[in-house]
Amino acid sequence: MRVLIVDDEKNIRDSLGKYLGLEGMETRGAENGEAALAMLESESFDAVILDLRLPGMNGQEVLEQLEKRGISSSVIMMSAHGEIPDAVRALKSGAGDYLVKPFDPSELAIKLRVLVENRRRENIMEARKRTAGSRTMLLGKSPAMLKISRDIDRIAYADVTVLVTGESGTGKEVAAREIHARGPNSDEPFVAVNMGGIHEGLMESELFGHEKGSFTGAAGRKTGLFELAGGGVIFLDEIGEMSMPLQVKLLRVLQERKIRRLGGISDIPVRARIISATNQDPEAMVQEGRFRGDLYYRLNVFRIAMPPLRERKEDIPLLAGHLLSQSGRPRYTVDSGAMEKLMSWSFPGNIRELENILERARIYCRDYVIRPEDIDLHGSPAAPVSGEPVPPSGEPLSAPLPGEPPPARAVPSLDTVEKDAITRALANCGGNRTKAAELLGISRRTILNKIRIYGLK
Repeated sequence: MRVLIVDDEKNIRDSLGKYLGLEGMETRGAENGEAALAMLESESFDAVILDLRLPGMNGQEVLEQLEKRGISSSVIMMSAHGEIPDAVRALKSGAGDYLVKPFDPSELAIKLRVLVENRRRENIMEARKRTAGSRTMLLGKSPAMLKISRDIDRIAYADVTVLVTGESGTGKEVAAREIHARGPNSDEPFVAVNMGGIHEGLMESELFGHEKGSFTGAAGRKTGLFELAGGGVIFLDEIGEMSMPLQVKLLRVLQERKIRRLGGISDIPVRARIISATNQDPEAMVQEGRFRGDLYYRLNVFRIAMPPLRERKEDIPLLAGHLLSQSGRPRYTVDSGAMEKLMSWSFPGNIRELENILERARIYCRDYVIRPEDIDLHGSPAAPVSGEPVPPSGEPLSAPLPGEPPPARAVPSLDTVEKDAITRALANCGGNRTKAAELLGISRRTILNKIRIYGLK
């Protein structure tokens, strides 16, 4: 934790700095408000201890400038006078707490930790709301994956940018999260941004934030994702989708380690580690003029190349077991015949395709054991179990979920089969229509039409 102590009395700055240093905090001192603001604009501090009575610009004015300039450090105001109106005004202006001199330094240390931890949690929650992804394990015992794991150990504590390459579905974000989890700031936010998933006109505001009134519709200040990441990681996925103007701005961030909100008047220091990823050939993008060479070399200090699943098939049993254990239902297993069928497939969609295949298999299997007939490798319904009737369309009969009674032997109508399959897919996906469509191998528009036709909810 970095703390700035602002007080015109040197002995107070020194004594507080010495005590907080024993508490494991890094401290700096400033003797007046002007010096404090200059330091806060050039360096990053988690918290500020601010004296109310300062020569020149007083503590209240410094606090108001912090708000005006968008500097988001937590502030504890201190004063020897302890007047209630001063405390109320400071708290209304954004101070996190107010202490009256003399005070117990241990109380100050506790308040600092609480304020900084609360802000960190708020940033994590906000980052999770605005970005996608979840913590996933980096699995694999193949030589390629063991090498990647060793490389991650080497760079987890190194303050360098990392570029993760590989086909779609190979686990690039998983590798980035693993770097974060093994590093020294694993308790800080991990912010994942899909550069192709945000409209180009909104991307700058999303990354860097904006001030109230900076453009039409900017009703208030918005904190950018770089700020929310704090001292953690900001993961820029699919960087090949970035426009040239945005590439220029990102290059400036990497060079100066600062950002400025849209409509802002001050630069904000960037502490987050930048990890990027692409499923394209970055060197080819540079040669074709689609990506700036200077930005590429800044991002590519260390490269991790995620292998496609077809090159690490020995990891399929481990991956399958893990994916099935995340289903939220009793543990499913894959019998030897089904596993052999999986091992024979090339998996053009990599791990994401394996996950979808297993999800479809869970829908069609008759108990908690997935068999060869439950495995559909092409995105269409799986073949029916031997002895079961098949409708004229070739559609399968629905298989009961565990605990359901067995189906009647009569051949159901196509509509009945289709409705039942959609109902069961929606149930297995928690009502998520997009995921249910992926499991059934149909488009989202098709499943929405079918839901309307059959009156499903």
